[in-house]
Amino acid sequence: MSRSDPPESRSGRDAVLHAAGRYTGALRRWGIRLKADVQRGELGRAGVAVGLVVVWLVFQAFNSHFLSPRNLSSISVDMVGTGMLALGLVFVLALGEIDLSVGSVAGLATVVFARLNVDTGVPEGLAALLAVLTGAAIGALQGFLHARSGVPAYVITLAGLLGWYGLTLYLLGASGTLDFDDTGLVASLATSYLGNPAAAYGLAAVATGAFLLTCLRSRRRRRAAGMPSLAVSTIVLRAGTLAAVAFAAAGVLNAFLGLPVALLVFLAAAVVLNYLLRRMPYGRKVFALGSAGEAARRAGIDVTRVRVSVFVISGAMAAVGGLFLASPTASTIQPSSSPTLLLSALAAAVLGGASLFGARGTTWSAFLGILVIQSIASGVALLGIQAALHFVITAGVLLAAVLIDSTSRRAQRAHGLA
Repeated sequence: MSRSDPPESRSGRDAVLHAAGRYTGALRRWGIRLKADVQRGELGRAGVAVGLVVVWLVFQAFNSHFLSPRNLSSISVDMVGTGMLALGLVFVLALGEIDLSVGSVAGLATVVFARLNVDTGVPEGLAALLAVLTGAAIGALQGFLHARSGVPAYVITLAGLLGWYGLTLYLLGASGTLDFDDTGLVASLATSYLGNPAAAYGLAAVATGAFLLTCLRSRRRRRAAGMPSLAVSTIVLRAGTLAAVAFAAAGVLNAFLGLPVALLVFLAAAVVLNYLLRRMPYGRKVFALGSAGEAARRAGIDVTRVRVSVFVISGAMAAVGGLFLASPTASTIQPSSSPTLLLSALAAAVLGGASLFGARGTTWSAFLGILVIQSIASGVALLGIQAALHFVITAGVLLAAVLIDSTSRRAQRAHGLA
């Protein structure tokens, strides 16, 4: 810098250099923290996001239509049904349990909806509500049996998988499927779009603003309590990254038909359930049971009530997911698809960061996980790979997710974190 520069110019340059140094430091700290997380087995959402980018680039290299607005919009709609199941499974996995019946419950819920609406003339809205309540009731029954008998949840829900599967076949009868109104409420779930570009861009702006305000509020409260908190530069960097991704996604969606209503509902469900799991006392009880059940009981937590409520959430979300899965064809889910639904939903939840050992997971992790799973499914379809290999690929992804989870657990134990 020249000595002849005016003081105003020097001060301005100093401010710019200072700001650049802060954000460069934030990037450096983020890199160091990411490296440490990998060493401890906590790859987190950043690792899943990197994996997603790799998947997209690989499929784009083989088929130039993969990253087209039409295909990406289709992925955002197709992932919603299975994603709803994954959201419910996050709660069960947080307990250190597993619900094997979600695929069968999803199929049964669509049959209940179709029978009520088509055969008895119950209005669609009421029939859909009763179908969701059926899923919740099934979850309550399975959760109660598990909590009261002490039998592992996978045994109870395995019986449920078979039992609800058989009941679905019985209700379907010889036809094997039931059709409902292809112009009605449920059928429109997967075909409705908000075509005004302001809808997608507005959602991106609201999401970024809410994230920024939440982080700043958390920082203020932690500082007031004398706890470690994120630097403002780190918060701004994260908010800027989210804004870039959100507005880019909005631009892609608007390049096709606009913001899908199914995706909007999915994001709303993820927000509500994540708030319940991560911000409410109820969520802390779930994580407490998942990490140390006996200690949680001695601390006064109503173990039976919490366990039953978790399976209620899982059953209800399975029913909601079933309705979204039935929407594109305006017909009930084929019973034979329930094992695939279970595999995909479980793989999404675990791949996204929920642990089979309990006490870990967020709904946003499940969102990223199902995005990876559905991207793989879409890429396989575009490349014309045999449908039978989809089962092999799904099983491979599930196995990889479980191995990553197990490796993460061992690394955390080595660092005294588990």
